[in-house]
Amino acid sequence: MSFEDSDASVDHSTPVWAVFGDLMAGLLGAFVLILVGVLGVQLELVSSLEAEIQKRQQEEQRREALEKALAGPLASGRVTLDNGKIGISGNVLFALNSDQLQPEGKQLLKSLSQPIAAYLGASEQMLMVSGFTDDMPVRGSNSRFADNWELSAQRALTVTRTLIEDGVPSSSIFAAAFGSQQPVADNTDADGRARNRRVEMAPVPKSRTNAKDANG
Repeated sequence: MSFEDSDASVDHSTPVWAVFGDLMAGLLGAFVLILVGVLGVQLELVSSLEAEIQKRQQEEQRREALEKALAGPLASGRVTLDNGKIGISGNVLFALNSDQLQPEGKQLLKSLSQPIAAYLGASEQMLMVSGFTDDMPVRGSNSRFADNWELSAQRALTVTRTLIEDGVPSSSIFAAAFGSQQPVADNTDADGRARNRRVEMAPVPKSRTNAKDANG
């Protein structure tokens, strides 16, 4: 067999090292893509974390502003604050069996309206204004209210409307009535009944539907 015949019989397929090089290049490309993806996820997580921290800081500032506005009333005993729920004595806001704000009550609500509006701000919360009474029947001479349910409802509405007039968005507040239900003290003495005649304001989660409507 001639040299030419021997040379023709040699396999001219792609060398192994070239195939290995292509494989390594493919693996390297895949690794780079994975690395870029991981870095992208990390950057997104960092951005989300920073946004959450900023949101928490803003909420904390609004909460501190609200607590600062409540400092005087809290010290005087006219207002209570329990887990974010503001309680105002009915004696401060209204005369007995009345839904008309007294001057002191109107002034107090005016001092709270802007901090409350700022606190609600961009948060997914609304303010529920709840009216409560003692268990004594509404006086027969007072024909404006059929019972304690109606009295507590009108008081809650009065406070709600006053806060709206003073700057709280109407889309972020609503009224509720509880009558003599859910007392915080014994109704057997005057002091206990006075404590039960109250209005409470508490932030509650805003439904997704309401949040979408509020944002247009």
